[in-house]
Amino acid sequence: MAQETVKAFRMQLKPGFEAEYKKRHDEIWPELSRLLKEAGIKEYYIFLDQETLALFAFQKLEANDTTAGLAGLPIMKKWWDYMADIMEVNPDNSPIAVACPEVFRL
Repeated sequence: MAQETVKAFRMQLKPGFEAEYKKRHDEIWPELSRLLKEAGIKEYYIFLDQETLALFAFQKLEANDTTAGLAGLPIMKKWWDYMADIMEVNPDNSPIAVACPEVFRL
C-alpha cells in the first residue's frame, strides 16, 4: 500500500498585500477547493513570514495524487491570473515556487 507524501515550497508575496492575500484565500472559489481535493491534496497550509513576506506552503498528498496535472487546468490558470498582481509569478502567471526539501521529520 502506497503512503501519503508531503510537499513543501516557498513563494513570495509583494509588499502591502498581506491582508488581500489572506482575504482571497479565505474566499477561495469552491470549484478550485474541490479540484485540489480531487487531485489528492488532503491538507494544504500556507504560512506567511511577516518580515520577508515569504509564503511557506505545505501539502499532504494522497498516495496516488494527480497534482502534477493541475497546471494544465483552466480553473488553475484562472486562479493564477487572479493572484498575479499580489505575488511574484512566472510569465504564465503561475507563482514562482521554490521547492523546500525535507531535512527532518519527527
